[in-house]
Formats: sequence, structure tokens, C-alpha cells
Amino acid sequence: MPSRRKEPAVPVSAELLAPVSPDVEICYQTFGSAEGDPLLLVMGLGGPMTWWDPALCRQLARAGFYVIRYDNRDTGRSTHSEARVSRAMLVRAFAGRRVRAPYSISDLAQDAFGLLDHLGLRSAHVVGISMGGMIAQSMAIEQPRRVRSLTSIMSTTGRRTVGWQSPKLLPALIAPRSGREAYVRTSALLWKMIGSPGYPIDHDELAVRAGETYDRGFDQRGVLRQMLAVLTQPDRTLRLRSLRMPTLVIHGLSDKMVHVSGGRATAAAVPGAELLLIDGMGHDLPAPLFPTVVDAVRRTADRAA
Repeated sequence: MPSRRKEPAVPVSAELLAPVSPDVEICYQTFGSAEGDPLLLVMGLGGPMTWWDPALCRQLARAGFYVIRYDNRDTGRSTHSEARVSRAMLVRAFAGRRVRAPYSISDLAQDAFGLLDHLGLRSAHVVGISMGGMIAQSMAIEQPRRVRSLTSIMSTTGRRTVGWQSPKLLPALIAPRSGREAYVRTSALLWKMIGSPGYPIDHDELAVRAGETYDRGFDQRGVLRQMLAVLTQPDRTLRLRSLRMPTLVIHGLSDKMVHVSGGRATAAAVPGAELLLIDGMGHDLPAPLFPTVVDAVRRTADRAA
């Protein structure tokens, strides 16, 4: 019988803390050798860094990257704010009315730069998913020399006429989730609504992930603060046209959370961007797609000067 080749072990750090500003401390973890190409993974709305599947992180590390995943502020074990955001504020912002948010997408981008500073990294390849894609785009716009390549996954430009969210999802997104049982139940149902129809995930698996997310430090008010940052973000289209780093845009054709028009608009705005549309993919990153994503991210990074 032929022997099965064993994958090389990937070094994984403990979860560590980085002070990125006087008021914000970020929890992060690394995969792979520090000699690899630095790759910063930026998660989306309400998602702790553990939503970047460790298997994906290891595959990226084996592809030559020094992988850094982290909790955005108001998520997981990073700093949580005390600022109040009401559902009425969210509804006004969703309708396009002016609302003052506790912080912006740009502020979240500055947190990411602060983490790179803490790690002694002048620049990195940056991959962002959903809200994380908005943060990654903002990083590339605000400090382009620090972003070696940009990968924006299931995200959008901030223009309201593209990348819209199905209005049917808003009640589920802002519904109160007091207590672990309620969070697990409503979260699993939401992921059933927005997940990939071509790559369905078992309900029990969704429930387990929801429980892990809650136990890690779920903060309903923090999700509302992040949501308001998303709803009040500017239209980045014109500024995206100034980008010159290699750029990859990945979007699922079955995405209900961020319509595929957001991905198309992002790729159209960035000169030379590659657009990868995936049939059957919704607003998640199923394991069968990991090799496709890893290959595409590596290909994009290799285009960097």
C-alpha cells in the first residue's frame, strides 16, 4: 500500500495581546514561520478571528505565508467599547440618514496598522472578508505602501447602489440574542439563510461554531457598533481607482448578505484587479473552497513587486 504523505507541521502561536492605541488592545494569533510572507487576515461583522478556520490558516502557511489572524475591536478577546448604539440609529443609517457612529471603518483599519506596528512589520499582504474586506480596502487606500497585495472577499465599495443586503436579513441581524441558547439558535438559523447553497453545512456544526463564538466573548452591543460603522462607511470607488498593488476580488454568486454587484464594482474600480466569482458560494467560506482561495491569494501575492 502506498504511504500517505504527511503534511508538514505548522507553528502556531498562543493567543497574544497587542496594544494598538491608548484605548484599544487587539488579540491575535500567528500561523507559520515569521520568515514567510506576512499575511494579515481581517474578519467581518461580529466575527472573532476563530472564524478564519485553522485548517485554512495552515494551508496558507504551507503556501509560504506568515499568517496573522486577529479579533477586531468589540469582538472576541480584543477591547470592547461602552458606546451605545440603538436599533433606531441602525434603521436611520440603513435608510441613508446621517448618524454619528462610535467609530468608523477607517478606525478599524488603523487598529490593523497598529497590529502590524506591534509585530514590527512595515507591510503585509492583506485579506479581508465582508466587513473585513471594507477594512482591507481602507488600509490599501490610506497607506498603500503598507499593503503588498489586497484580497477583498464577499465585500463591497461602500456605494449604496451595489453590494446591497437583502432587507429580509435585517430583522435577523439586529434581533436580541440574550443568553447562550438564544445566540446559538438564532446564529445557526442566520447562517442557514446566508451560507453557501452549493456547499451546505450541517446544522449541528453551525451550532457548535455559534457556541464557540459566544463563549469566546460575544457582544451584541459590539455587533451593533460594528454594524453602524458599516452602514456609515463612505463610498470608496474613486479612491480605489488610485490603487496600484495586485488586487484579487472573490465573491459568491449566491451571496444574500452582500450582493455580488459589490464584488464586481470593487474589481471594476481597482486597476488590473482579478475578479473570481464562485458558483454556489454564499456569505461564508466553506472548506471545499480552501484550496481555491489559497491558490488565488498566493497567485495575487506573487504579483507584488
